[in-house]
Amino acid sequence: MSLTVGIDVAKATLSIYVLPHKQHLTLPNTAAGHAQLLEHINGQAVDNLLLEATGGYERALMRALSQAGLAVTRVNPRRARAFAEALGKIAKTDPIDAQVLAHMAGLVKAPGQVVTPEREALRVWVQRREQLVQQRDDERRRLKQAELAPLRQDLLDSIKHLNRRILTINNTIAQAQSALDDALGRRLRAVRGIGQVTSASLLAYLPELGPLTRKQICALAGLAPYNVDSGKHAGKRRIRGGRAPIRRVLYMACLSVIRQQPDFKARYERLRQRGKCAKVAIVACMRVLLSRLNAMARDQTEWKMASS
Repeated sequence: MSLTVGIDVAKATLSIYVLPHKQHLTLPNTAAGHAQLLEHINGQAVDNLLLEATGGYERALMRALSQAGLAVTRVNPRRARAFAEALGKIAKTDPIDAQVLAHMAGLVKAPGQVVTPEREALRVWVQRREQLVQQRDDERRRLKQAELAPLRQDLLDSIKHLNRRILTINNTIAQAQSALDDALGRRLRAVRGIGQVTSASLLAYLPELGPLTRKQICALAGLAPYNVDSGKHAGKRRIRGGRAPIRRVLYMACLSVIRQQPDFKARYERLRQRGKCAKVAIVACMRVLLSRLNAMARDQTEWKMASS
C-alpha cells in the first residue's frame, strides 16, 4: 500500500500527516528533522509527498527528499487553501493543513526537478542581485525628493556603493551560470535583446526549460491565457499564476527583443493595429519568445531569425 504524505512547513517545524495510516508527526525543520522523516518512511512505498511553497523554508526539505529518490510536489498555498475549503475545512492549524495536504497529495502529483547545487547557487545570486537593484531604485526615488545637500550626498554615496556591489555580483552570476550550463547560457545570450541577467534568470528560475512542451512552459511562467466562459458569456482571457520572477524578467527582455528584432517588432505592431493594448501585445510576444527559447534548449540549436 502506497503512502501519501502532507507536510505543512514552518520556519522551525514540520507538521506531517501520513495516509492511509492517519498518522501525525511533528519534526524540526532542520537537517536532523529531515533525516528523521526519511527514516520514518524508509522501506515503504511512497506515492507522493506534497507541501506548500513557504517563501523558501521548504527548499532544504525538498532537496533532501528529492535526493532520496522520492516524488515531491510543491503547490501554491492558494491552491491548498481552496482545496481545504472544498473539503469543508474552515479552521486552519498546522495539523489540519498537513492532513489536507496529505489528501491533496493523492490527487495532485507534479514532482519538481531535483535542484542541483550549481542551480541553487545561481538562483541565490540572481535573487541577491534583484534585491540590490530594488534597493538602488528605492534610493534613486528618494534622491528625487531630497532637498538637503548632505542628504543628497548620502544618497548618492549609497547608490554608488550599490552599483559597485551589483557589478561584483554580475561577475559572480556569470561564473555560476558557466558552472551550471555554459553552452545553453551562451546560446541564450546570443539572442539579440537577451543579456546576462535574462539568461541567468531563465536558468535559475526555469530548470524545466527544454523538456516541457510550448504550452507547458508558457503555463509555468504564467503566460498562458485562460478562458473565463460560462453559458453564453464569453469573458476576456487572462494570464494568471505561474512564476512571477521569470515573468518580470521576460517582460523587460521582450521589450528589448521587440526593438532589436524585426520579426518581433512586426508581430507587436500587427497586434496593436488589431486593437490590442500594449501590454496584451507584449505578453503575446513574450509567449512566442519563451516558446522559441524552449525549442532552442530542447533541440540544442542556435537562435534563428524568423521572417516577419
